Order: sequence, then C-alpha cells, then structure tokens
Amino acid sequence: MDTGGLIAIERGNLKISRLLGKAVKADYRITIPAAVWAQAIRQPKRQAELSRIAKLPETDFIPLDRDDANSVGHLLATSGTADVVDAHVVLCARRQGQPVITSDPDDIRLLDPTIEIVPVSKTGR
Repeated sequence: MDTGGLIAIERGNLKISRLLGKAVKADYRITIPAAVWAQAIRQPKRQAELSRIAKLPETDFIPLDRDDANSVGHLLATSGTADVVDAHVVLCARRQGQPVITSDPDDIRLLDPTIEIVPVSKTGR
C-alpha cells in the first residue's frame, strides 16, 4: 500500500474499506512500508481509522533497512525515477506477491510496468 492508499482509508474511501475488509476476513497480510506510514500519519489521535489498520494482526510494517535500501537504489537507477518511498512500495509488493494499492498508478508503473495495481482515489468513493 502506498501513501495514497492510506489517505484513501483516512478519507473513508469505500472501495479501499471493502477491499481491506475482505483481506482481513481471508487472513491476507496488509503490507505497509514504514516510510509510507510516516508520510500518512500526522496526528495519530485524530486518525482513528489508520490507527485501527495499524493495530490489526494482519498488518505488517516493513522497515527500509540496508538491504532494501540497496534494492530500492537499484530500482530507481534502472527505472530512471527518484521516489524512494514508491520504489520501496514496489519492492515490498514484489517480495510479498501482493498488488499495490495506490492513488498514483502511473508513478508505480514507471517503477514496474508489470506489477498488479489496485487504483484508488484519495477522495473518491
């Protein structure tokens, strides 16, 4: 999930809420790179829905450690892009075999044109 996916949750996007509900019922993992979380969470006490997602046992936070940083740097070099957070999203999705939930599918496609994407609107329902 990228930052746009988390913002969609926060803003009550019905598509993403339904999708996450199905994922939880099916015992699927919800993967959030830590840098994505940092971009989205600004006032945890007021962002109740995000805080709820963070506490789910199905939610995994993935740190940007040295090995991932090296892989992200390589992905950025080969794609000719510069967004470290988006590259880490793609790396995590590849590793977990998961689609990317994003409000910026074009940016994600620049990093990996073959990755499965679930597009969401930050504000739309």
